[in-house]
Amino acid sequence: MPVSTLPLTPVHGPRGLPPLGNLLAFGKDPLGFLTRLRDDFGDAVIWSLGPRRSLFVSHPEHIRELLAAREDTYEILEISWAFRQIAGQSVILSKGDDWRRKRSLVQPTVRPRQVRSYADAMVECAGAAADGWRGGARIDVRREMALITQRIVLRTLFGNDLGQQTEALGDAMDVAGGTVGAELRGIGLFLPAWVRTPSRRRLLAAVATIDTEVHRLIGERRDRTGSGGDPAHRAEERDDLLTRLLAARDEEGRPLSPREVRDEAVTLWAAGHETTSTALTWTFYLLSRAPEARARLEAELQDALAGRAPTIDDYERLTWTQQIVKEAMRLYPPVWIIPAVAREDATLGGTRVPAGTIVWCSTWTSHRDPRWFPRPDQFRPERWDVDAPDVVPEHAWYPFGGGPRTCLGARFAQVEAALVLATLAQRFRLDLPDTEVPPHAGLLLQPATPLHATLRGVDWQTEPAG
Repeated sequence: MPVSTLPLTPVHGPRGLPPLGNLLAFGKDPLGFLTRLRDDFGDAVIWSLGPRRSLFVSHPEHIRELLAAREDTYEILEISWAFRQIAGQSVILSKGDDWRRKRSLVQPTVRPRQVRSYADAMVECAGAAADGWRGGARIDVRREMALITQRIVLRTLFGNDLGQQTEALGDAMDVAGGTVGAELRGIGLFLPAWVRTPSRRRLLAAVATIDTEVHRLIGERRDRTGSGGDPAHRAEERDDLLTRLLAARDEEGRPLSPREVRDEAVTLWAAGHETTSTALTWTFYLLSRAPEARARLEAELQDALAGRAPTIDDYERLTWTQQIVKEAMRLYPPVWIIPAVAREDATLGGTRVPAGTIVWCSTWTSHRDPRWFPRPDQFRPERWDVDAPDVVPEHAWYPFGGGPRTCLGARFAQVEAALVLATLAQRFRLDLPDTEVPPHAGLLLQPATPLHATLRGVDWQTEPAG
């Protein structure tokens, strides 16, 4: 485990009000509150979330050490009862030997070779959406990106589109995500499991909708693939994530149980759908306000693709496209905060961290730290050029986390975002009103207000316009 060479010297931050501590200030404006902790108090700040002692760290060295140590001296924070209803005992929440077993079973399903095989589905789903768009029409950007990424994840996860169930399942996932976000920012974070608020009852109904369909799909797939033969061979015959989860075996030859398959499938679905659609929504928002960056994007697409659909072989060549996505995820990282709980022997930067302390780091504050990113609030994809003068420290940019719990779907999400952007941007410009849209920090970092764009067809007979 890497240990930071930078000493950690925590200082006490705002007092707050007993017994809530800083919960009210954090819940009202979590992004602003965390930014003030960094700017007013420094790189290591002690504060309180309700009755819990918290430590907020901002320096990349301490963040690197924290993320690397999360499986040894820190534990996953039980974010809320609501989140557990969605993710269950999946790899994202499991611990110790159970986590290691599940990670070894799930990780092969999203390795680069598998992601490569899903690229065509990503492009086809984006192209199908663009086929239904018309120049001059107005669209809800977040809704359109969510429909595209949901179709992609359903096709790559379950092997097909779910038809009429697609919209109902998307609505159910929205309800679930909204409830988790509300609990994260309020008193619901401390309510016991037996308390059934109206929002929790809505969440349970939404999870029941999701579970009914997922269990049906799992049952159908077991019936189709369970009749003899090698599980790995059957997974190759039907190359989707669900089949691979059902075929996975640990070192002792044990498969995932039906409940474990459900938990991993729903977690992959939620992560693969919501995070990428959020990243793409912010990407188009930023491009609409940056005509020079958009013109350079169109020039790259015209040069590399000449009007044809992109493929996985184009991915590495679309460097500006990738930089746009990377910069959008710097400014608006979908996962904006990462917590961990200190065990008895936890240290950070050579300093003991009392057991039970919640240690937080935030991609929002890290990605907008002027020490690592000059003019941090500006959208500048060129800061990621290979010959850029400013060197970004490791773990100053970490939208997929870090250490042993780095998001398993990171490669999937990066390829998906770039290929969807390339598919849509070579056909349409999405023009949004030139107004500032604040982010809302729920479970993910979403636009606080709807983003409506006017579609403008791209004329490849002329120079790309901003």
